[in-house]
Amino acid sequence: MSDVRVGVVGAGANTTARHIPLLQGIDDVEIVGVVNRSESSSSTVAKRFGIPKTYGHWEQAVADRDTNTIVIGTWPYLHCPVTLAALAAGKHVLTEARMAMNANEAGRMLAASLAKLGLVAQVVPSPITLFADATIQRLITEGFLGQLLAVESRIRGGFIDSESPMHWRQNAELSGNNILAMGIYYEAIVRWAGRVTNVMARAKTFTVQRLNESGEPQSVGVPEHLDVVADLKCGAQLHMQQSAVTALLQDDAIYLFGSEGTLRLTSDRLFGGRKGDEQLTEIPITAEERGEWQVEEDFVASIRGEREVTHTTFADGVHYMEFTDAVARSIRSGRLEAV
Repeated sequence: MSDVRVGVVGAGANTTARHIPLLQGIDDVEIVGVVNRSESSSSTVAKRFGIPKTYGHWEQAVADRDTNTIVIGTWPYLHCPVTLAALAAGKHVLTEARMAMNANEAGRMLAASLAKLGLVAQVVPSPITLFADATIQRLITEGFLGQLLAVESRIRGGFIDSESPMHWRQNAELSGNNILAMGIYYEAIVRWAGRVTNVMARAKTFTVQRLNESGEPQSVGVPEHLDVVADLKCGAQLHMQQSAVTALLQDDAIYLFGSEGTLRLTSDRLFGGRKGDEQLTEIPITAEERGEWQVEEDFVASIRGEREVTHTTFADGVHYMEFTDAVARSIRSGRLEAV
């Protein structure tokens, strides 16, 4: 019998593209069953991947004695209840990002995991900078930037589409306080620059209503354009812009500005320059330093006691939900909010 026996709760894009096939590619790992939003979609996924069981409800996956591990690929509104139930049932948990609807839920998930120290609890990490993380961390340690002064992150959108139906990411009842891709970019920035202490945020929703799945108008609870200014513990300032409406912005980029140098990270390349340079030039990322997606491998290795969870721990997940909550409070209050 396989030592890692998985019940999959929620078979969204990331789950079917990565979690299921990559887990099936690891020796002695078995996907026992799957449950999605409908019986038909559960059956479709089971047939596609040769999964022997489907469940009518997520609670059946958790209760199934043939599983000892639960992989959660649902929208955020179910991450907390499924995690709490799985840990209470003595099962390892890998939950999709965003960790939860808010910091309160994330804190409950962390507390439950700490009460079950023999179980592995992991959040799917932000993947966007994995390829460059080690190189950026090394350059900062070696003094390439000097003193870090400012971090600038601008993530583009497209032209506004006010006619499209409500997406789950626009529905606060399903996504909670999460806004666009803010959380995963913040998680990535923390790996190099550390955490923030406070935030000031401004946001705008241009399409205030969209049609939900039932074809009825529903208020859009998640902004389409967001600016966040925050103080980092290291003394630098962070500015993040997340947008669904900034069409034709040249590219997504994160800048790190220091007293001696600058780094610019795009979706697939790293650039840098130091005092005296006239422009940024590409910094090669060696094969030894280039990171890659290995979430499923790490998760199984942690279950087997071969390594500790690093990407991403529940404790780190709680922090980025605290950041997310502080942004939401600042949007409402118009004031600086502590994280």
